[in-house]
Amino acid sequence: MIKVCGEIIENKYFPDGTTSFRVNVPEGDTVTVTWCFDSTSEMADLFFTVNHIRTHNRKADIILEMPYIPNARMDRVKNNDEVFTLKYFAEFINSLDFRCVKVYDPHSDVSAALIDRIEKVSHIPLIEQIMEEIGFRPEKDIMFYPDAGCAKKYESLIKLPYLKGEKKRDWRTGKIEGLELSGNIPEEPFRVFIVDDICSRGGTFYHSAKKLRESGATEIYLYITHCENTILGGELISSGLVDRIFTTDSIFTKENELIKIIKRFR
Repeated sequence: MIKVCGEIIENKYFPDGTTSFRVNVPEGDTVTVTWCFDSTSEMADLFFTVNHIRTHNRKADIILEMPYIPNARMDRVKNNDEVFTLKYFAEFINSLDFRCVKVYDPHSDVSAALIDRIEKVSHIPLIEQIMEEIGFRPEKDIMFYPDAGCAKKYESLIKLPYLKGEKKRDWRTGKIEGLELSGNIPEEPFRVFIVDDICSRGGTFYHSAKKLRESGATEIYLYITHCENTILGGELISSGLVDRIFTTDSIFTKENELIKIIKRFR
């Protein structure tokens, strides 16, 4: 989904599959384009939109709001036949010469480094809002980060005691087979708040919640900044292990009674 100054672009299609759409160009010096990623095909729409704005408002500085960075998982390659999609995607974004690119909780430092004039919008106030909603008690409850990378990312932003996970993975298939806890597990029953930036089918969180329950967790809450719709096909949703899942509407567009969507972008 692409918006120009808050107005959603409605696409129509010719019989050959090419797009046809209209964009009302604002007259101001600053124009904000918001892109909530739904598919790679929207790259063409973004290209057309930005060039249309520049054609009809030559003085405009264009800001791109792109909460989720597409291709962020492909932040390194090991073989010559692997396409470094993140690198080429960043080059595409840079070619459009935005005044700045506002992103929300990027998946890796690589994506942030590749995009010119990037501005990382803090999502910590949202996490704090959720902690207040669930009644998180810093003196009793525990933060949990599913792996070392996640812990490194969040420990300096959320200065609270935490546990982290160490995944057991079948490297031949990539499937997560289990998870161990690292850190000081409370002796008394405790509640847990899991925080991470991205989720596909939820396997990591399923194994995390399972181990946490076995270790004495009485309630488990999960916040994912960018949650893919595919989570609904994973075993986490039906497992009963998690009491509530929170996510933004950066890429999640479905409905589920377990998941609370925090409206920010769409």
